[in-house]
Amino acid sequence: MFPVLFEIGPITIYSFGFMLVMAFYTTYFLLNYDLQRKGYQEKLASDMIFWAAIGGILGSKIYYLLENLDQVIQDPFGMIFSGSGLVFLGGLMGGTLAVTIVLRKNDLPWLTFADIVAPLLILGYGIGRIGCFLVGDDYGIPTTLPWGVSFPEGLPPSTSSVFSAYYPWIDISGFEPGVLSVHPTQLYEFTAALLIFFFLWKRRNDVKIAGSLFFIYLILAGLERFSVEFIRTNEKYLFDFFSGSQIISILMMIIGTYFLLNPIITSEKDAS
Repeated sequence: MFPVLFEIGPITIYSFGFMLVMAFYTTYFLLNYDLQRKGYQEKLASDMIFWAAIGGILGSKIYYLLENLDQVIQDPFGMIFSGSGLVFLGGLMGGTLAVTIVLRKNDLPWLTFADIVAPLLILGYGIGRIGCFLVGDDYGIPTTLPWGVSFPEGLPPSTSSVFSAYYPWIDISGFEPGVLSVHPTQLYEFTAALLIFFFLWKRRNDVKIAGSLFFIYLILAGLERFSVEFIRTNEKYLFDFFSGSQIISILMMIIGTYFLLNPIITSEKDAS
C-alpha cells in the first residue's frame, strides 16, 4: 500500500488523487488528439473533460451514498467527506449527463461523440483502479490464492473484524482471525480495462454506424463489472446472488446489445 506517493516539504501527494489526475490528463490528451484530428477546437476537449470530471465525481459519490445508506445514517459527515466511495457506475451516469449538456450547448451529435469517448471512459476507469489499489480501497473477498493481497491499513482494513462488521454476508469462517488476504480486484479490473481500451481504440476509426462503438463499450464494460462483482465485497440484493452494480451492468449489456442489433438512424447532421 502506498496511500502517500511522496512529500515535498509541507506538500503531500496522495496516490489516489494523483491517479485521478493522471486519468483525467491522459484522457484529455487522447481526446484532444482525436478532436483536433477531426477539426474541432481544443477548448471542446477541455470543456468535456472538466465537466465529465465534475459530473463523474458527484455522480459516483451520490451512488455510493445511496448504496450505503445504513453507514451514512451512522456517520453522515464521515461518509460524505471521505476520500473513498467514487463508484464507477454512478460516475458514468453523472459524467454522461454532464458531457451531454456540453454537447447540447455546442449543438454537437451525441452518438458521434459517444464513439469518440468510449475508449477513454474505460481507460480512465482502469487508471483510477490503480489509485484504489494503492490506498487499499475496493478490494475483493478473502482468498487463499498466492496472489492475494492484504491491506492492513486499507479503506477499510482487510481484517476479520472489519469483514464481520461491514460485510457480514461474506463467510470468513475458513480464515484465521486477523489481517486477511483478499482478491486484488482493482488489478483485475485495471487489466480488463486496458484490454478493452486497446480493443476499442484500434476500432475507433472504422465506425460505420454512429454510436456502435459506444454500445460495444457498454457491453464490454458491463460484462467486466458484472463478472468481477462475484468476488467483490458488495452485498447481493437480487435473489441474494446479484449486487446493485451487477443489476446496472446487466442493463448496460442489454442496452448495448439492443442498439447494436437495432441501430439508431440519425440525420446527416447527427452522423457528421
